[in-house]
Amino acid sequence: MKKYLGILGLLTVTIIWGGGFVASDMALETLTPFQIMTVRFFIAAVLMTLLGGKQLRTIKKEEIKCGFWLGTALFAAFALQIIGLQYTTPSKNAFLTATNVVFVPFIALVIYKKKIETRSLIGAGMAIIGAGVLSLQSDFSVNPGDGLTLLCAVGFAFQIFLTGEFVGRIRPSVLNFLQMATACILSVIGLFVSGEFHFAPSMKSILAVLYLGVVSTTVCYLLQTVSQKYVDETKSAIILSMEAVFGTVFSVILLDEKVTMRMLLGSALILSAVLISEIQPKKIKA
Repeated sequence: MKKYLGILGLLTVTIIWGGGFVASDMALETLTPFQIMTVRFFIAAVLMTLLGGKQLRTIKKEEIKCGFWLGTALFAAFALQIIGLQYTTPSKNAFLTATNVVFVPFIALVIYKKKIETRSLIGAGMAIIGAGVLSLQSDFSVNPGDGLTLLCAVGFAFQIFLTGEFVGRIRPSVLNFLQMATACILSVIGLFVSGEFHFAPSMKSILAVLYLGVVSTTVCYLLQTVSQKYVDETKSAIILSMEAVFGTVFSVILLDEKVTMRMLLGSALILSAVLISEIQPKKIKA
């Protein structure tokens, strides 16, 4: 029962993250990437402080270490994604980010020698094909932005993998507070390095970044952390690839994008990947 609640929690995260594509597009109208990252992670850190309450008074050394590595992976993923987006197309950026679903099981294999289930590999492959059908255009050329975005996918893969490893022994509220605090501090450093000091946000951008900070970051990453207690990291990555589907759905609803056969096919492939990764093979009785 807890496993299915975990799957439901991860699916909820993908729905909210799908709406986050629209919110990010709105926020970028008058805010720079590092400004958005700084504000969203600051909001998340403050809210996690309130939610953590008394637990944050007894933070242990091991928890600080785990939270630091998790927050560093999260910051690196977002930063590389934003920088890469400046040198490649949004569709290729979205597709290459989604390749984190392939990296997760191999990270688990290399670090902890975890066996990769065949159906998980099939599901990961189908999710990548589905994301490619959804995102890629006819131009398959490679540029520096593509390389940076691939590194961003590795960052997200490590974030998913480390969450699965840490959540079994670290309190979720403490882990998320430290993750968001670390990402916020690193975002502030990035803000100073980039020199993006001039803030002149519109009301639309303010509302969008509030959504990103409160819902898309605080709620989602807390829900992801709790859900991954019951779903392993490889299956979690496959389920989280549904973000591409819901991003397309919200783009159609809110940004008036036209529904195409490619959208339907790509979404069907990703949904099939999630289902295949969760199908338990029947044991043949002697």
